[in-house]
Amino acid sequence: MRTIHDPFSGLAVFLAVAQSGGFTPASAHLGVSPAAVSQAVKALEAKLGVALFVRTTRHVRLTEAGTALLSRVKSAADDIAEAVDGAGSAQDEPSGFLRLTVPRMAVPLFVDAVVPALRREHPKIRIEIAVEDAAVDLLGRGFDAGVRIGEYVELDMIGVRLTRDIMWSVVGSPSYLATHGLPQSPEDLAAHENIRYRFPTSGAIYRWEFERNGRSLSVDPPGSLVVNDGALLVSLAASGLGLSYVADIAVETELRAGLLVGVLQPYLPTTPGLFLYFPRRAQNQPKLRALIDIARKVCRV
Repeated sequence: MRTIHDPFSGLAVFLAVAQSGGFTPASAHLGVSPAAVSQAVKALEAKLGVALFVRTTRHVRLTEAGTALLSRVKSAADDIAEAVDGAGSAQDEPSGFLRLTVPRMAVPLFVDAVVPALRREHPKIRIEIAVEDAAVDLLGRGFDAGVRIGEYVELDMIGVRLTRDIMWSVVGSPSYLATHGLPQSPEDLAAHENIRYRFPTSGAIYRWEFERNGRSLSVDPPGSLVVNDGALLVSLAASGLGLSYVADIAVETELRAGLLVGVLQPYLPTTPGLFLYFPRRAQNQPKLRALIDIARKVCRV
């Protein structure tokens, strides 16, 4: 009996390692052991005659040949996955693996509200959630959908609104403001301790945005505390360590409880709220349709 030649053998494992960044997370995604993943990749490399990954004790990264292969097969693999999902779209219950990327701000607003409802109504959908504030290449990292502030959603994506528009806020604890006074204008921030935010991807420090007489005003306030996590901006401000610039939807609880007080309200801008976003061609996948329908029902924006 002739052996069946499978030209796609090992490619699914290769994609899982490339998109997850390692053999261990790829094994968890595929439901096999790390050793099995390693063997499959070695077999593919032997068949192709090139190394696809550089492996160290701490990191796994693509070689030049691996990067070239990923760029060629990723789009085709997405098309195949979409076709498979479409073939099963007639079934009553959506199923499959759903990978989501969300910023920390969206955990209470989206994850805590939408994901439990999705699990209750569609238990056959398996879900993986990556919480990260950094900018994410949705397709490059193998995510089905993401949640981001509207102005950061790529133009070629479809966005579904999850929240009202965001008004940005400068907040401080009552104890901090009692000691240092209330700033009356953005220029007064120069005399305050300000908790600053560093973008995880670019490493740049975020400049605080204000509006005055219909014009935008950007301020880089001084401060001896710098973080790259939105939740820390809230907790450190509530601890009395300085002023933070945050989205109002991220501090609603603290403001109601009196743990934080908003200042400089006349100067603060409004921007689009949080959106669920995804590639246009993926919108008819049953698992994604289920997520969209429940998000709209739960969020009711």
